[in-house]
Amino acid sequence: MISQHFSSDFQENSSSHGHLGKSRLGVLGGSGLYSINNLENIKEIEIDTPYGKPSDKLRLGILGGMEVVFLARHGRHHTFTPTGIPYRANIWALRSLGVRWILAPSAVGSLQEQVRPLDMVVPDQFIDRTHQRPLTFFSDGAVAHVTMADPFCPTLSRLLTEEGQKLMPEGRQLHRGGIYLAMEGPAFSTRAESQLYRSWGCTVIGMTNHTEARLAREAEIAYASISMVSDYDCWHEGYGNVSVDMVIENLQTNASVANKIVEATAKKVASIRPESEAHSALKNSLMTAKEKVPQQTLVKIDLFTKPYWGNLIEDE
Repeated sequence: MISQHFSSDFQENSSSHGHLGKSRLGVLGGSGLYSINNLENIKEIEIDTPYGKPSDKLRLGILGGMEVVFLARHGRHHTFTPTGIPYRANIWALRSLGVRWILAPSAVGSLQEQVRPLDMVVPDQFIDRTHQRPLTFFSDGAVAHVTMADPFCPTLSRLLTEEGQKLMPEGRQLHRGGIYLAMEGPAFSTRAESQLYRSWGCTVIGMTNHTEARLAREAEIAYASISMVSDYDCWHEGYGNVSVDMVIENLQTNASVANKIVEATAKKVASIRPESEAHSALKNSLMTAKEKVPQQTLVKIDLFTKPYWGNLIEDE
């Protein structure tokens, strides 16, 4: 295990603007994906962040020629509810290790007939129905308004789709685009809620990706979701209501495919180092003058604001 001070070695890489040569790819594993296959030269890293500890130790290694940092969002033993995940600590920790792209495999229910269990979706929009989450790093005397018109990075999502569609087994599809309905959880939907979300045109329903996507945008990290369909939620009369057993069974089937897609996308990211509008999301978003931000807040957000405000705190 490597201590929390490991992260300081990468502060410069993570704050270098417009230069992605030394940046890393993050993978946030969800239900059923608590590790990643073929990750080599693994080092476990434990980090304390201004927002507390992440969900688990971070695992740094090589995948497809790319330096990858893996983190199980619920913890490797699934001990965090969707509401209780330390989202800000997770994203801060990844950014402190030089992560500028995130792939986020996660379990979802389908809200559309044509998106079947064992299919996958790379969504391009979300609707937020959560109500108990911290959704910003900018509070306590600092205000920023980032653009979220396209909440999932179009460039990274396109690469993910291109690689994923090559690897889907016969009879299963990877769908590009769609609306991710973010619910609070941990309980699944009522039938009335499920039908309401269908009437809104939503494609899938999940509990985690929208929160990560918002925070990743503020951290100037490109973020793309791999939504692994496990069920039809509870709206479909021809299928049973969603249950934990149903979700786990289908996720285990999907996990091997998801691992292959992550590895193939890692190879692609390693070869082209794609730039994203997310990488400069704070450029025109910082509202509070830096001189007016309290010192205790500067300590928390300095990792993200360095390209615009310079080093505002002294390194330890």
